[in-house]
Amino acid sequence: MPPSANWNYPTTIRFGAGRISELADNCKAHGIHRPLLVTDSGLAHAPITLAAIESLRAAGLGVAMFSDLKPNPVESNLRDGLQAYRDGGHDGVVAFGGGSGLDMGKLIAFMSGQSRPVWDFEDIGDWWTRADPDGIAPVIAVPTTAGTGSEVGRAGVITDDRTHTKRIIFHPKMMPKVVICDPALTVGMPAKITVGTGMDALSHCLEAYCAPGFHPMADGIAVEGMRLIASALPRAVNSPDDLDARSDMMAAAAMGATAFQKGLGGMHALSHPVGALYDTHHGMTNATFMPYVLKFNREAIEARITRLAAYLGLSQPDFDGFLAFILELRRDLGVPHTLADLGVDDRRADLVVQMALADPSAGGNPRSLDLAGIRSIFDAAQAGDI
Repeated sequence: MPPSANWNYPTTIRFGAGRISELADNCKAHGIHRPLLVTDSGLAHAPITLAAIESLRAAGLGVAMFSDLKPNPVESNLRDGLQAYRDGGHDGVVAFGGGSGLDMGKLIAFMSGQSRPVWDFEDIGDWWTRADPDGIAPVIAVPTTAGTGSEVGRAGVITDDRTHTKRIIFHPKMMPKVVICDPALTVGMPAKITVGTGMDALSHCLEAYCAPGFHPMADGIAVEGMRLIASALPRAVNSPDDLDARSDMMAAAAMGATAFQKGLGGMHALSHPVGALYDTHHGMTNATFMPYVLKFNREAIEARITRLAAYLGLSQPDFDGFLAFILELRRDLGVPHTLADLGVDDRRADLVVQMALADPSAGGNPRSLDLAGIRSIFDAAQAGDI
């Protein structure tokens, strides 16, 4: 019998250099007249942010900014953001920036009209049905990096600072009304951020492609996303003003997040607790774990990776050739080869392993994960054993 599945790819995207000029019009079109622009502290005084705020003011919108966020946002950041939203009488959010600004912007809009604590809406079963859909404010999302793809997602990641656990909060109406993907906003982005966010996009595409289940739409989007990244990421790092490379990376980031509706896997299952416990960059952590998870999963994904290697035009179109490509890409981009290089020790290895097994991403790994398997990946990444 042919397989059956449910697919959801409804995001509205305005893509192209200069499209940030449409921000005010898109706010007005969705009933936002007093937007709260949510971004991170590093972008708060950046020219692109100040220009966006000025464009909103020039259009007669009552905009204010909230930027008190950690790189891995925590519940206290959400509480402060909700206070700013309510005190300012805002009626919508412009989520502006990388993953932290985008996720927090969506979470503030989602929680603005809820009466229950945020943890009641974790992405578990049908918990999302607990939310009052009429209490979710509209969001316009503006990514300024090319990595997380949070701009096209229906969830936000927030760290529970009591347990140091990253949790995913989900609701279908958390999806932004409009996404403005303007690659010109990423021109000149520092090399380290370009690498970390770009490798995050690659991990999304790769894990979605390898996840079990029938979803040829996700698979097709994922492999084309990886083709774009393989060509564009080194160019974006080496030539920060290359608008073509930046455009391809911004597209690939959205593609990765679209594809991973199919699932993620061991890279993210391990990256989430490591990021929560050691405050590492999420994308760079995924990149560090990448070859070790690939090696662990080899028996379950070899045929699929062989097809991918051929699509990418690798000179050795098989699993070994693809693994060599990943290792060379990481080396050329300066990705830490081991957890020790990333600044992660093994003193909390047992806790990381337990948290990884409980992470929702673990269920999407193509090879079943247990404590022993996750520990073997962690130990290999600590030692650099490919």
